[in-house]
Amino acid sequence: MKVAIIGAGTSGIAAIKCCVDEGLRPTCYERTHDIGGLWRYTDEVTEGQACVMKSTIINTSKEMMCYSDFPIPAEYPIFMHNSYVQKYFNLYVDKFELRKHIHFRHEIISVKPTDDFETSGQWILKVKDLANEEEHNITYDAVMICTGHHAEKNMPDFPGLKNFKGKVLHSHDYKHTAGYEEKRVVVVGIGNSGGDAAVELSRVASQTFLSTRSGSWVYNRISDRGLPLDMLYTRRITFALKNIIGGPIIERLAQKKLEQRFDHSIYGLKPKHGILAQHPMVNDELPNRLASGTLKLKSNIKHLTESGVVFKDGTTEDDIDVVMFATGYVFGFPFLDESVVKVVHNKMELYKYIFPPNLKRQTLCIIGCVQPLGAIMPVSEMQSRLATRVFKGDVLLPSKEEMWKDIHEKVEAMRKRYIAGTRHTIQVDWIDYMDELAVLNKCLPDLWNMLKTDPKLALACFLGPSTPYQYRLEGPGKCSGAREAIFTQWNRTLSSLKTRPLGFEGKKTGFSKFNVFCIAVMAIILYYLFVYYKI
Repeated sequence: MKVAIIGAGTSGIAAIKCCVDEGLRPTCYERTHDIGGLWRYTDEVTEGQACVMKSTIINTSKEMMCYSDFPIPAEYPIFMHNSYVQKYFNLYVDKFELRKHIHFRHEIISVKPTDDFETSGQWILKVKDLANEEEHNITYDAVMICTGHHAEKNMPDFPGLKNFKGKVLHSHDYKHTAGYEEKRVVVVGIGNSGGDAAVELSRVASQTFLSTRSGSWVYNRISDRGLPLDMLYTRRITFALKNIIGGPIIERLAQKKLEQRFDHSIYGLKPKHGILAQHPMVNDELPNRLASGTLKLKSNIKHLTESGVVFKDGTTEDDIDVVMFATGYVFGFPFLDESVVKVVHNKMELYKYIFPPNLKRQTLCIIGCVQPLGAIMPVSEMQSRLATRVFKGDVLLPSKEEMWKDIHEKVEAMRKRYIAGTRHTIQVDWIDYMDELAVLNKCLPDLWNMLKTDPKLALACFLGPSTPYQYRLEGPGKCSGAREAIFTQWNRTLSSLKTRPLGFEGKKTGFSKFNVFCIAVMAIILYYLFVYYKI
């Protein structure tokens, strides 16, 4: 099968690898001159092409964000600067010889089903070679759209904005602090981009303000004993506890833990909604900048004047030089006919956020257009592993009615959990979603059977970090090195810190309180299952 892949970013390179693994013939079209997508930093500003800030450091630890069959080098930092993320992508592409499948400086103009689609399942792509401006129509057996959800800028239109004499921009166009020295800046939006930009600007601007409608809970990358937050809490035991004792209790415990770092009420950040009702904001330095006064929180904007901003709490800030909107993106697929996938207010109807349910032949998929509570890289890889096997016919999707039922259930669950807005339309919980896809693809690790055959590994998978390697232990795509990768993941995590020999043994930490608690809870769960269900 000939498979067209659109985009060579985080999702696109994983899609190429999965096609090769399944014996398919991929051709990837990338409109820029390099891989990396969002994570390839450039000083250039390109419409429709998102790019991280020059200083951006990823919010997920390296063991949680790696592709499942290619661990990130031990010497790389726990939380990588975007330059390291790009280096990792290059290592991955070169290791598996994927670059030969990529056509750089090629743009997709349109994707349409062929006239005989219902029997052939084929698609016609109009491809533009940007080097010579030539366009070609090429037929493919399947299409993987890997363009992500950072596309068109979402620019609000506040009253008075057109009369404002200062600089107005979107965080999409912000690269670094040069030119913002001694300016008075208002950043609008308290997502991760807004928080990062506001903190960075507060180091050089004369005063920075961060305007928010609702406030936010703020997470730290580093948790107890200096260990990565995601590796400590993205565990199967944690999700089992949530299902057993209930989300509200877990939410209260998580909120209490977060408030131990700093009181969100005192700092003016506390929102009305619970900690699990919003996509997490990760920012290590935000409370420090607020405490220093270089950054100040403000309520939502009411209107702008020629030189200032009036906020809804009645306060005014004059002599404002810059207003930056960190208000997210409006995603879509302009090259794809709306009869295939229609996006309205960042909402789209896809089975498992991948497959259009109404297609007669499942030969088109969307990869990486989800917002996981965790890293996107392993999610895109898992989506691609499933999609390529669907293309081949090795995995059969359920009926159209069942797919629509799943779609509607997810919409309703999201409505009940998250605060309303275009930001919360494609949210997924990392373990739950990865497991859903793994069940379909028959690569979910069987921990019950593993408990009998390899109890040490079963305990590591259930009690330890739920790293991507777990999905390479069994089924299609099984890797012989997955078991070893799981047992050495903490060594790789902490290796980059070993740059100064202490000259003495140091105190061994042994089991943490959290580990002891997890073991006790697991023993209770096992006892309950054995006694009451005779498992």
